[in-house]
Amino acid sequence: MTRSIQHAANTEQRQGCGKRPFRWPGLLYSAFVLGSYILLNNVASASSITEKSRMWMIIGEQRFAITLADNAAARVFATLLPLKLDMSDLNSNEKYASLPEALPANASKPGTIHTGDLMLYGTDTLVIFYSTFESTYAYTRLGHVDDNANLAQVLGRHAVKVMFSQN
Repeated sequence: MTRSIQHAANTEQRQGCGKRPFRWPGLLYSAFVLGSYILLNNVASASSITEKSRMWMIIGEQRFAITLADNAAARVFATLLPLKLDMSDLNSNEKYASLPEALPANASKPGTIHTGDLMLYGTDTLVIFYSTFESTYAYTRLGHVDDNANLAQVLGRHAVKVMFSQN
């Protein structure tokens, strides 16, 4: 062995460099395992969030999926389910009913109300809109009907019984 190669080998042994290549596979494996755990944990969390953020509205034989908003009022509303309400018509564009308890409100003026919007008026009035229009009133968003193509037809212009449930 030449003197410079032998010197380099002796230097690596004294500094512990000779052992580092054996540490890297363990560190890489640990990073992979930790990364996989974090990824799987996030996917599981996203899945449970999705499950919790969806509910159903049943009117007669029709079932509508609702995606809940990510706020305190929607979370408390979900704890009230299952919930059956007699909803009255107002202004030929919405159904409303009083809730059994007040929800935490964080009202704002949306400007445009869209067909399928599920809103809270005040702290205890649930409103579902079946047409799009401009409004100056303030509401707390609870969610939105995912497929509202025939919502107006199903809700009609008279009082209706509506069931809200998690499944």
